[in-house]
Amino acid sequence: MRECWPGLALTAVVVVLVMLIGRWLPTVSPLLIAIVIGAVLANIVALPQLLQPGLQFSAKRLLRVGVALLGLQLTFSDILGLGPAAIVVVIAIVALGIGGTMLMGRMLGLSWTQRLLIACGFSICGAAAAAAVDGVIDAEDEELVTTIALVVVFGTLLIGVIPMASNMFGLDSRTSGMWAGGAVHEVAQVVATGGAIGGAALTVAVVVKLARVVLLAPVLAIVGWQARRRDPAGAGTRNAPLIPLFVIAFLVCAAIRTTGLLPTAILAPAKLVQTGLLTAAMFALGTGVRITALRRVGPRPLILAALSTVWVTGVALAGAMLAG
Repeated sequence: MRECWPGLALTAVVVVLVMLIGRWLPTVSPLLIAIVIGAVLANIVALPQLLQPGLQFSAKRLLRVGVALLGLQLTFSDILGLGPAAIVVVIAIVALGIGGTMLMGRMLGLSWTQRLLIACGFSICGAAAAAAVDGVIDAEDEELVTTIALVVVFGTLLIGVIPMASNMFGLDSRTSGMWAGGAVHEVAQVVATGGAIGGAALTVAVVVKLARVVLLAPVLAIVGWQARRRDPAGAGTRNAPLIPLFVIAFLVCAAIRTTGLLPTAILAPAKLVQTGLLTAAMFALGTGVRITALRRVGPRPLILAALSTVWVTGVALAGAMLAG
């Protein structure tokens, strides 16, 4: 751990800076701010080699702890309270969202890893889902950064589009809240969208979104199984468990929160720690990105992101109207 301290110290300074910026820009994901800072820093100065161990530790270990703590935001009872129809809709959004995006990505000629990152990021919970999937499949750094940037761009567009469209279609609070929670990518973006709609829509939107987050666990298990099938002799998958430990920890945290035994006073600090850990991981990932590498990605991920947004939003609207 001694060799990690320089990189961890730099990461800690950036996390504090990002969290302060977040107070003035609450609708902008701190994960995006961190990854942009990391990418800009890496492309304007040559980062010393002594920082690399700490940055790698942040990108891998801290990321997994942050995803695990994400489970403390969930209660299975709230999700079950949506009712059977709404739960089926949530499962359909994630399943059809991933399946449709993967198919469109194949037609565009994108790599399996790039389209999988976009599919999971857009269908489940944005940057956290993309980063968690990357922890299982070990995609290229520029593919992950591209996905996170696209998640934020298109998710931010939906903050304005969905409230306006809900009013245009004459949707009630529950239906519009379900649509927002089922379509928008990031949790912070869902909160902003639900708040813009107003009324009971915000509560419904957040619960539906957290139901999508719960599906991160089984999706990661399936992704790990697929990664083994695609490359059974690969070094990255040979010794990896079928269900990563951080996914099990995620479910355990959600189960603990569901029991109600966790004091309420712990939840806010836990959320702050979880956000800080994911922010640290995003900054570390950002430092591994070079502009020249991003140029090689081309316009196809942007096209897939646009198509995926339209597809997931459409599926979510149809489901919300059927279940509402």
